[in-house]
Amino acid sequence: MVVKYQYAEPTFSAKGTQMRDILANYIAVVSRRLPDDVTSKLKELAKVEVDPLQELIYDTMKENQLLAEKMKRPSCQDTGALQFFVKVGAKFPLLAELNDILKSAVYRATKEAPLRHNAVETFDEYNTGLNIGNGIPSVFVDLDGDSDRCEMYVYMAGGGCTLPGEAMVLMPGQGYEGVVRFVMDRMTSYGINACPPLLVGVGVATSVETAAMNSKLALMRRVDSVSPNANAAKLEHLLEDGINNIGLGPQGVGGRKSVMGVNVVNTARHPSTIGVAVSTGCWSHRRGLINFDADLNYDLPYNKGVEL
Repeated sequence: MVVKYQYAEPTFSAKGTQMRDILANYIAVVSRRLPDDVTSKLKELAKVEVDPLQELIYDTMKENQLLAEKMKRPSCQDTGALQFFVKVGAKFPLLAELNDILKSAVYRATKEAPLRHNAVETFDEYNTGLNIGNGIPSVFVDLDGDSDRCEMYVYMAGGGCTLPGEAMVLMPGQGYEGVVRFVMDRMTSYGINACPPLLVGVGVATSVETAAMNSKLALMRRVDSVSPNANAAKLEHLLEDGINNIGLGPQGVGGRKSVMGVNVVNTARHPSTIGVAVSTGCWSHRRGLINFDADLNYDLPYNKGVEL
């Protein structure tokens, strides 16, 4: 007998309720409005393509976003699995309530935005109908000393782009050439299915899980950002040129540009391993950033002019 997932919203403090409501509203915004950097990059790429079919695709993308904002509806039928990448200080007043706040915010946004129901309990194989479940949403927390602030990336990880990421551990003899080969193999075999132009996140680390996390964090960076590590920045440039030369183009119909950008995030590794991972964000790269202070004043660096 399958015991269905049950959810009862917890009772929050006044500030907890306030943060929950702000986040529920922001999730709805992320679902229908692309971040400023992505919108700007799509406009730039649209000017590069001259084929009528490619121009039509970019015009359709633009119309899609205008209608999503006008109708207050998600810009893609797949509103993804919600993922939160949180950097928070030990003195942030809602640290103890944070996991419950995030789950409740997803639950509320699912009903109010609305969002598609994307939480399927594994093995039992039923959709909770709530967009939350065991382990969903995914919450990744980085404790930031004794700060009283909270920095949070809100990401809708789609089933056609980000979630089918891939990671492996290379032997050191394969070197960074092996990293390039891994990324290019992934892009030639899968990139066309992920709704290009893509933001490609590459993680380099010591194991599959650390590389995979780095590749996701790479997708949180702006599309026009550059790695502070000179060698990683060079790799970003070379991979961007290489993937563009594959010729995927918008929606895989062919074209001069296949990516919005390539971001590399690297951390230290064991001498005997090179962990590498790739995650991709589709053209409708729905991620946001919200920063809270201790009084829940907030700013939205990726969404200028938006009020929640």
